[in-house]
Amino acid sequence: MTLKRLLFGREGESTAVTFLKKKGYRILEKNFCSKLGEIDIIAEHEGVLVFFEVKARADHKFGHPFNAVNSAKQKKIIQTAQSFLVSKRIIDQPMRFDVIGLTSDPESPDSLKIEHLENAFQV
Repeated sequence: MTLKRLLFGREGESTAVTFLKKKGYRILEKNFCSKLGEIDIIAEHEGVLVFFEVKARADHKFGHPFNAVNSAKQKKIIQTAQSFLVSKRIIDQPMRFDVIGLTSDPESPDSLKIEHLENAFQV
């Protein structure tokens, strides 16, 4: 991964955190890692634990950001979420899996278009 792509991805995650805070989400963790994988953002909203995958794209050349969260990626996210729940001793907590898609806005190259897909996939 090039430095430019890494920085774009980090900017996307930072933008997503700001977006979520404005919507009333309480950020619990960023970049939670286990031996099974990584979850970009873990938040709480209205009593629901929400696991976020953030996908940033400079354009749609490689498809919509949501399309990058395929079944294999979903499985890794679910396994990592289970690891988080065990590590924090969380049981019987309502939860869901969301995806944040960010793309450069062609009309304003310095800004990102944000899309939030709630309940993007199920366990």
